[in-house]
Amino acid sequence: MSKLFAKPLGALLKLVFDLVSKIGTEPEHISFYAIAIIITTIIFKFILLPIGLKQTKSMSKMQKIQPELKELQDKYKDDPQTLQAKTMKIYKENNVNPFSGCLILIIQLPIILGFFKALRDPITYVFKDPKMYEALNKVFLWIPNLEKPDPYMWGLPLLAGLTTFLQSRLMSSQAAPNDQAASTQKTMNIILPLMIWWSARAFPAGLALYWTISNTFQIVQQIITNRSLGEIKEESN
Repeated sequence: MSKLFAKPLGALLKLVFDLVSKIGTEPEHISFYAIAIIITTIIFKFILLPIGLKQTKSMSKMQKIQPELKELQDKYKDDPQTLQAKTMKIYKENNVNPFSGCLILIIQLPIILGFFKALRDPITYVFKDPKMYEALNKVFLWIPNLEKPDPYMWGLPLLAGLTTFLQSRLMSSQAAPNDQAASTQKTMNIILPLMIWWSARAFPAGLALYWTISNTFQIVQQIITNRSLGEIKEESN
């Protein structure tokens, strides 16, 4: 499935690279390849923006009905059939699909993996010509070659981990799960960034750059969306 999306996303990266490489002299410390990755990542995130906004709205609706769901859980804890029926009724009355968040994630995942695959194997999915790719300047600030891992673990790998942590915190603050789910989410908010940081130390730095830019876009989007939803909530009170 990821190969299916890797081809068009790789073609998009190549198109952006071709356009960027025509703008003039290449900056000394930021190669056209690095700029193309950044721009393509932002374009990619804008493509997924409607799905992300839908996910945020779904989580906001779930947050709104959490007190009712908690009350039902306490009232019918010994009657699971009635609890399920009452819960589904609340979902229906509030036009909430409890599985929409998972469905949205499932839709995004193969696209994200496709872009990830294109960046991991740029010769196959982006440039086609090995000689052309090898001849490219791939410098990015302190990184001499985005094809190789960042030489400093506190560089892009750390940024990838930190932005993953911030994004997870913002996403979890939008939901109001039960105590057990909250505990699980809190654990994941720590483990996932550490996994990303550790993995990014061995990945090509171009992948860490993509991940960091993608997370940064998501963080800004989440902050803006949370503020907008907060203002709407205040006006409705």
